[in-house]
Amino acid sequence: MPAIDMPLEKLHTYQGINPRPDDFDAYWERALAEMKAVDPQIELRPSEFQVPYAECFDLYFTGVKGARIYAKYVRPKHATEPHPAIVQFHGYTGNSGEWSDKLAYAALGYSFFSMDCRGQGGLSEDVGGVKGTTLRGHIVRGLDDHPDQLLFRDIFLDTAQLAGIAMNMPEVDAARVGVIGGSQGGALTIACAALEPRVKKLAPVFPFLSDYRRVWEMDLAKDAYQELKDFFRRHDPQHKREEEYFTKLGYIDIQNLADRIQGEVMMAVGLMDTVCPPSTQFAAYNKIKSEKKLEIYPDFAHEHLPGFSDLTLQFMMGL
Repeated sequence: MPAIDMPLEKLHTYQGINPRPDDFDAYWERALAEMKAVDPQIELRPSEFQVPYAECFDLYFTGVKGARIYAKYVRPKHATEPHPAIVQFHGYTGNSGEWSDKLAYAALGYSFFSMDCRGQGGLSEDVGGVKGTTLRGHIVRGLDDHPDQLLFRDIFLDTAQLAGIAMNMPEVDAARVGVIGGSQGGALTIACAALEPRVKKLAPVFPFLSDYRRVWEMDLAKDAYQELKDFFRRHDPQHKREEEYFTKLGYIDIQNLADRIQGEVMMAVGLMDTVCPPSTQFAAYNKIKSEKKLEIYPDFAHEHLPGFSDLTLQFMMGL
């Protein structure tokens, strides 16, 4: 079959090439301690959008560094309590989407949360305050500052914090929470389940933010990864600091978080994906130690994968 990456047999064993910082575990333990010390100041406001069988809320909470984070929250009216919940994350630059696409889970008696990533297309705040460039991308935000200033560090923490908020809702069974998302949402699904290990099930689709050096070496630092090329061209044109930069990116490389996951995983990958190359996705998948399965779409790229949404719903019905 046609290929844009390694042969499938090599993908199944590929372990990634981006550096992992020596203090990676300490970095994330410190970050989680910061998150847990935040008073979330949770606010629920009834949304203008409502349906007969569920209540729809605009949910706000305070994340690390004081940013107010927004999420849609759909709560079924007649479900047993406590009941399962799903937490959803969106693609890069997007937002939490339409209320109507959350209703299938509400009809099943599940609560549903969908977060706007800070500083992207929704209502969540980006409080800024980093040194260095902020041009054209969140991957490079904070790359010339202390590693604690990397923006995706804060976004990863937002995902874990929202999952914890969901688990603490009196109507939600904390032991029956699932996480879903595609592309950036797939990456955040993995990060969320790694940083909040109580997540029971997760279904990431072609996850972004993995194995940055592999993206670079494949000359695919374009589309969603264009900011990597822009950063080097403008700020390190001779790559004298290449090792330093890729190592720092290792803090926000999901392949380095994947072995923390304890929940059951069902992941989807398209083997013709030039936006998030298959090898970068396998680098994360191959490090997952919990129960897992991979749905492979040989002829598909970074696009709708037929049938996977239905598989996801059926997978989450087992919560």
